[in-house]
Amino acid sequence: MRLVDEEIERYAAAHTGDGPELLEELSRETRERTDAPQMMVGRIEGAFLRLLVALTGARRVVEVGTFTGYSALSMAAALPEDGELITCEVFEKHAAIAREFFEKSPDGKKVKLRFGPAIETLRSLPADSADLVFVDADKQAYPAYYEEAVRILRVGGLLVADNVLWSGRVLDPADDDTRAIVAFNQRVQTDPRVENVLLTVRDGMMLARKR
Repeated sequence: MRLVDEEIERYAAAHTGDGPELLEELSRETRERTDAPQMMVGRIEGAFLRLLVALTGARRVVEVGTFTGYSALSMAAALPEDGELITCEVFEKHAAIAREFFEKSPDGKKVKLRFGPAIETLRSLPADSADLVFVDADKQAYPAYYEEAVRILRVGGLLVADNVLWSGRVLDPADDDTRAIVAFNQRVQTDPRVENVLLTVRDGMMLARKR
């Protein structure tokens, strides 16, 4: 199921502000050098993440799932000069591209890439230490990522999770990935610790603010 018509998607992109110029180069490199470039958040979602960081006044961001670094650099652009973004990746091929572009970017100095299982990185971080957490990684681990994300978020902090509609498959969950996303969505919806909204941006984005 395609959630957004391609012409509407192009129209939205044409009416979305530009981000750092380096992101266009990163987008091209990702398409040329990876087998699944659709994992990249892209221009619209990248701009949305950048705005969320700016609007929340975030100084410390944690990202679960670096891929090639597009979302990390999008968010880092909105951080203050002394801000920090910790991003987690388990595939060296993707991490190598991300490191390359972090080094090219003036915002790269704000980014700290943690190579290894994201759940271990999350568990190593202090409670109430993050202003925003972005989750876009192993779908079956979303419920576990969520619990750690809520723990490390300060009161008023924002959780953002990608792919929560999973191309519409959440309406008829028939595989482990989809069932995990459904469980995640239900957990957020019924968790009194947060207030939330599920947006139909790209493949679905869940926003949850810690009370």
